[in-house]
Amino acid sequence: MPGQLHLRDEADRVLHTLAQVDGAVLSRRIHAPASFSVALMDDVVLPSGVFAAFHALSSDDAAIEEYTYNGHEGGGHRHWMKQVAWLDARFGR
Repeated sequence: MPGQLHLRDEADRVLHTLAQVDGAVLSRRIHAPASFSVALMDDVVLPSGVFAAFHALSSDDAAIEEYTYNGHEGGGHRHWMKQVAWLDARFGR
């Protein structure tokens, strides 16, 4: 289509825009229940950013699970089980 922007041709522009996104700023808008996890050895999603987003939440119902020795894989199956229990406690019948 004429005039249509193809972002795949604008990778530098897209990456520049994404670099401006801050989870801590956006999380201030969250009022719903929220469940976070953070792996303290994660070199992809830095723990400092996860903690900043968690502490900026506007929700009164928030939980965070820490995985001290895990990387980006986080808590894996163990955390999946915690997520299921967390959801069941709030939305189960």
